[in-house]
Amino acid sequence: MIDSTEATEPPEDVSIDYLEIYVENLERAAFNWVDRYAFTVVGTRHSPEHRSIALRHGSITLVLTQATSDLHPASAYVLSHGDGVADIALRSADVEATFRTAAANGAEIRRRPTRHAGRGPAVTAVIGGFQDVVHTLVQRAPGEGPGLPVGFVETLRQDGGQSDDVGLLGVDHIAVCLDAGTLGSTVDFYRAALGLRDVFEERIVVGDQAMESTVVQSRSGGVTLTLIEPDPSTEPGQIDEFLKSHQGAGVQHVAFSSGDAVRAVRALGRRGVSFLHTPPAYYDRLDRRVALGRDRSERLRAANVLVDEDHDGQLFQIFTASDHPRHTLFFEIIERQGARTFGSANIKALYEAVELERTGHDRPQR
Repeated sequence: MIDSTEATEPPEDVSIDYLEIYVENLERAAFNWVDRYAFTVVGTRHSPEHRSIALRHGSITLVLTQATSDLHPASAYVLSHGDGVADIALRSADVEATFRTAAANGAEIRRRPTRHAGRGPAVTAVIGGFQDVVHTLVQRAPGEGPGLPVGFVETLRQDGGQSDDVGLLGVDHIAVCLDAGTLGSTVDFYRAALGLRDVFEERIVVGDQAMESTVVQSRSGGVTLTLIEPDPSTEPGQIDEFLKSHQGAGVQHVAFSSGDAVRAVRALGRRGVSFLHTPPAYYDRLDRRVALGRDRSERLRAANVLVDEDHDGQLFQIFTASDHPRHTLFFEIIERQGARTFGSANIKALYEAVELERTGHDRPQR
């Protein structure tokens, strides 16, 4: 039994180590990430119950896993949700301490800390997150760069610079759709169990729809979760539709950071990635709230990139059109020039852009 005093221990700081996506077809999913998003295969793992491929771009590590047996959790996950993010793995300098604090503060124990010999993580554990998404806790050697999960065999393949034209850097944030009425308890959980702080709150109203959003973040900024719930007192909208199509709470989108969003969008567009189209009126009114200059405004308009700013600077972002069969999971490219928070115009722009795609009022552009 865990001593009650352990619940008061300050949680270890955490950052994103890797994201694991459960998929129906491993080869098709891997080809999509390599061909369209310029990821490189860096490792493989196989067992009688599953097959996995690890991919990397910048410091981003994605693990794609296909179940080959009903005994593997990917089997039930894909049946219920389709392809989706099933594990947000978190790196900690002391997994045992992080696990103790999380468990003492209500985290569901999926697997207790295990020490591993050889290359790769030194210690891992698994706790529950939201719905059926888990957090694998990963401890690596101090200063170690992006690594592979336990049991992976490294490949010798090199990308030959294929990711240079796209230039993704890391995971900026992860947006999560929650069932109505669960936002407060989910924020409380991440505060107590993993020491995340709520850094931004917003109620977004678009027409006759509304949602509540809270952003929670680790002390170092290495983990940022945008938690969203619909307002059931208003008309159903995109969050309700996600929850229905996904059959419960889950990751709506993953935002990848970039040093140059316009350049990344152009490179990804050439590779076949489709993005949401921004109405021309957005750019017609842009100079009323953000100082950019004519040339830069036109570059952003041509690439359909959105703009927002806070007291620290500006940020530029764009969202991909979802090619998920259920129109749930999609992705974002974001460039921060000093901005550290999430302005209301940003979140509202996301909601409106996705709403345009959802209702068919506009078409995604390449």
